[in-house]
Amino acid sequence: MCQKEPLTGFFLFTCDIIIMMKIQVITLFPEMFPGVMDVSMLWKAQDRKLAEISYINLRYFGLGPRKVVDDTPYGGGDGMLLKPEPLFAAVRRAKQDDPKALVVLMTARGERLKQARLRALADGGKGLIIICGRYEGYDERITELVDLQISVGDYILTGGELPAMTLIDGVVRLIPGVLGGETSAEIESFSDGETLEFPQYTRPEEFEGMQVPEVLLSGNHAEIAKWRKQHSKKAL
Repeated sequence: MCQKEPLTGFFLFTCDIIIMMKIQVITLFPEMFPGVMDVSMLWKAQDRKLAEISYINLRYFGLGPRKVVDDTPYGGGDGMLLKPEPLFAAVRRAKQDDPKALVVLMTARGERLKQARLRALADGGKGLIIICGRYEGYDERITELVDLQISVGDYILTGGELPAMTLIDGVVRLIPGVLGGETSAEIESFSDGETLEFPQYTRPEEFEGMQVPEVLLSGNHAEIAKWRKQHSKKAL
């Protein structure tokens, strides 16, 4: 909403800033994120108010004077599990800032992350509250809070922070205005869910005996399109 206010003979338009996507990350290690989130396209998205990325330290919601967030699993077994109380409190706090946000749990048991899911999240018009797991896992009751469980692959990491960074990067770059060209996010690998992007070349035309394919220098757009289609690969 913009308002016109008089200012020394001119008019100053003051507008409420509308953030296109709000992303809140619940983590025990918020210090891991700025080195990735505050550079390149992710910084650009935040600087242009296209995205807002903030962090909620789960430790703040820990129990007792020691701010305990984990405990041993019922039934025995190695490792520690994240307790439900701190996670419920952290998600509820995040919901105060963005009531309609989707709650996403990064977990090996989740849906395999694909480009179609990133596109759906970028186009969905809702913010994200991302929970980063740690230790041996989490109390299963926290899934009552969760709208979507996501895995970045069939392997195990020490926590959900790196997967969360992957999810954020993949979503934010699809927000209109973040990438340079209007079709930058459309003509690339997995944009159709099936194919990998064709090989690309830039200057010089010859480098250490390796030549740019002649068709790309021809200016014949129909032949170039045909060549690119032929050299795209099916995704595994």
